[in-house]
Amino acid sequence: MAYKLHIPPCICDPAHPNHPPPKDKPLRIQIEGPLVSIQRLLPESTWDMDFTTDIKFPQPAGPHLARLTHQVLYGEDISVDDMVVRDEYLGVVMIDKIPQSEFDYYGVTFDHLVPPDDLDPEVLQVNIMELEIDQGPYAGGIEYANKYLNITVDPADYLGKKDTCRTEMLCQKEGYSRPWQSERIRRLQEWKDDIETWWKI
Repeated sequence: MAYKLHIPPCICDPAHPNHPPPKDKPLRIQIEGPLVSIQRLLPESTWDMDFTTDIKFPQPAGPHLARLTHQVLYGEDISVDDMVVRDEYLGVVMIDKIPQSEFDYYGVTFDHLVPPDDLDPEVLQVNIMELEIDQGPYAGGIEYANKYLNITVDPADYLGKKDTCRTEMLCQKEGYSRPWQSERIRRLQEWKDDIETWWKI
């Protein structure tokens, strides 16, 4: 059974203008999170995990994630065939700074009413929080949410039922830092260090 993608309502007064966004406002939307969370949202979707061959763009599940996000944000059901994935991010698993032939973090970017000639549209960032796993780089989601978000996350409301995500820069407490973004930055830095080493060789 698929989990529900849940975006809590904005608790700010007044509410942030993009939480939720107006239907008539052009936005470039990016949603990303741990692959395990996205697989719960889209259990029927397939993934191209073999990095030894040419990877398809986008991932077969990419348009479905974009469609689901659009449905939750705007309350409109559109065909997955109408969802155009502009970009995707695959967080490659790294072991001892060696990239593995798999990924465990995924994100897609799609447009909502953005004109073709708009090269710098406003962006809405949506981050999925993993709440169930207790090991690895994405563990501790419940503790993290209750520490940094201005909402209380009750595990009974989510575990086995729905994943929760929130829009970037909304409803967080002071001192907020995104641990999974830090993990993403760490991996990119490892790539950079390795490339510099190879270049020197």
